Amino acid sequence: MIEKRILLEDVDPVIFYGINNINMQLIKVLYPKLRIIARDYIIKVMGDAEEIASFDENIAKLEQICAATNKLTEDDIKTVIRGGEVNNQSDKAVIVFNVQGKPIRARSANQQKLVDAFQKNDMLFAVGPAGSGKTYTAIALAVKALKEKQIKRIILSRPAVEAGEKLGFLPGDMKEKIDPYLQPLYDALQDMIPAAKLKDYMETNVIQIAPLAFMRGRTLNDAVVILDEAQNTTAQQIKMFLTRMGIDSKMIVTGDMTQIDLPNSQKSGLREAMRILKGIEGISFIELDKHDIVRHKLVTRVVNAYEHHETISREFHEK
Repeated sequence: MIEKRILLEDVDPVIFYGINNINMQLIKVLYPKLRIIARDYIIKVMGDAEEIASFDENIAKLEQICAATNKLTEDDIKTVIRGGEVNNQSDKAVIVFNVQGKPIRARSANQQKLVDAFQKNDMLFAVGPAGSGKTYTAIALAVKALKEKQIKRIILSRPAVEAGEKLGFLPGDMKEKIDPYLQPLYDALQDMIPAAKLKDYMETNVIQIAPLAFMRGRTLNDAVVILDEAQNTTAQQIKMFLTRMGIDSKMIVTGDMTQIDLPNSQKSGLREAMRILKGIEGISFIELDKHDIVRHKLVTRVVNAYEHHETISREFHEK
């Protein structure tokens, strides 16, 4: 009899083991000759060497399924252990699965353009109105690349533009002052990565979320780097960010030109960068519009109303 320890590296053990350890109970039934003890991220198994080799191989397959889909079903377990193949990624339109195991895919033609451009280019600019899915789709693409081990880390950033309140006057330490600016990024990640695994990624810096100012001086290798709300960067800030790009990395820059919060005396760095970089090989520009909005139907009506108001206002001033 031999003993082996198997480390679950890519999954949340709570999901892998199942509610009340129901998945592990089934695995034990299907491997009656082995003694199996599962705790935290470690599975300890004792028994015949050949049986353990089969167990190890099948646990790796089940871990891969669980990591990809954020779920593990009874059918998955039975199929794998009995020698069958589980194909949860048969729909090629699926980017990743959310924490409930539901597929996340492009929901509009322009979102699909963003997905396609990510495969062909290392730097992308995605510009569109609130709710058009640019940030959510970008983060889904980054999570997919991480899960498939194409990269080693995800780095998400936003400019901490002060909207009415000075950071120095807000309560708490620097992290507590900055976190409200970064909350939309946390929200998307929490929808795609189980809580325990996300916490682990954050603690080990596999996933990093930081304000744009913290990017200075860094070289970002083996990563998908996303700059959100880039319309609120200055020309110097966005140039600094774009030049952080390292080996085997991809960058996605997102923004909404209708929501610039910079002082009137400052021009948006995003607008300038898109003008300067237009036509450069390896850089793709995706423009999303109100037809891509996937939030509540009222969001589209709000965008339409503001567009109408701005058109009337512009015509009035031109007269």
